[in-house]
Amino acid sequence: MSTTPPRTRPRSPLASPVRVAGAAAQLAALGVVGPVVFTILITLLSVGVSLVLVLGVGLLFLLAFVYALYALGWLETARIDGLYGFGLPVRRPRRSPKPGFGGFVHTVWLQFIDPGMWRGVANAAIATILGLVVLPLIGVFAGGIVLAFSPLFAGSGIVALGRTGIDVAVAWAVPAGILASVFALVAIAGLAILHGVIARAIMVPSREAQLAEAARTSNVQRAGAVRAAEVERTRIERDLHDGVQPRLVSVGMTLGLAQQKVETDPAAAKELIAEAHTSTKAAITELRQLARGIHASVLDDRGLDAALSALASRSHIPVGLDVRLSARCSPTAEAAVYFVIAESLTNAAKHSRASECRVLVREREGGMLWARVEDNGIGGAHVTPGGGLDGISHRVIGAGGTFRLDSPVGGPTTVEVSVPCAS
Repeated sequence: MSTTPPRTRPRSPLASPVRVAGAAAQLAALGVVGPVVFTILITLLSVGVSLVLVLGVGLLFLLAFVYALYALGWLETARIDGLYGFGLPVRRPRRSPKPGFGGFVHTVWLQFIDPGMWRGVANAAIATILGLVVLPLIGVFAGGIVLAFSPLFAGSGIVALGRTGIDVAVAWAVPAGILASVFALVAIAGLAILHGVIARAIMVPSREAQLAEAARTSNVQRAGAVRAAEVERTRIERDLHDGVQPRLVSVGMTLGLAQQKVETDPAAAKELIAEAHTSTKAAITELRQLARGIHASVLDDRGLDAALSALASRSHIPVGLDVRLSARCSPTAEAAVYFVIAESLTNAAKHSRASECRVLVREREGGMLWARVEDNGIGGAHVTPGGGLDGISHRVIGAGGTFRLDSPVGGPTTVEVSVPCAS
């Protein structure tokens, strides 16, 4: 999962003249555009539901409906934050950690039930209704201005107040026009202020909701960190038990045999000592690799770019590395991304039959460190409990980031991760 803390920003008064004017202009625009947008949404939903039995066709319309809702919620969040400066968190798509088509369906469902998206849609609907009221008031205001100046060119008789159907004698045109303009202006300003009040009530989470979300996020991150530690400990125990430990036992037995033969058969003893020496060097190599899997010292000394370059140079398959970072992130974020890439390259070399890999690392909006690893192998990778992908996925979650694996049978396999840079 991914969370972005609310940005602290001074909240200016909702009734400031600039804000009221901006809100009124946006309401007028929504009064024109809003009905079109909601007509499109209703059309997508109705067509999708009516054609849902036609395999594929109805689902495509429903999929378009969900992502159109997300786009509207994202735009409304950005609009409200830009207008009022509430410090709303950036709206980000929800992603499922599950792989394959099931993960895609789960992602769509998570997006559909996203409460933040629905708050944005609800606020857009209310703003559209307010905009439909503002539009005729703008006509009344303009008509009142024209009516106030009508004696200059009407002479005498009766003049109309815009398109309202109200006729006013020329003698009363000036006060009637001024009164109509003032009434319309006050009504528009009142609706603009009401828009700000409603937007704050809907879009800005309460203090209790913020604390609950922070607690939930903390629980998820703690559970991810604990799970990652368990998987890592199990991996270390397995590597020691299956690799280094039996090799060292073999070295001890070989040296024992050499000790027995050193006087009776020096040549055989020398061969046994040479064999033990070779096995010892192999054990040292395995221990170094194991230590590198626990902690990469080059990551602390020279940063993520250098660490990934060293990782790519040791890879058994060619790696196209593209890292573009302007500054260093926190050790937690860099370590999470490094080990995701390391595990992905290891899996590509061992299981995917890939001939090449491509690694991209970028800084993203909102202070996120983003990485993507893609190979051209046979695909079919999935997260198994206790496996390497299980460990790194929970490590990413523990750092407050998101992990996504897409590996259809036949390939390619793509691993994408995003971690807060200051985690």
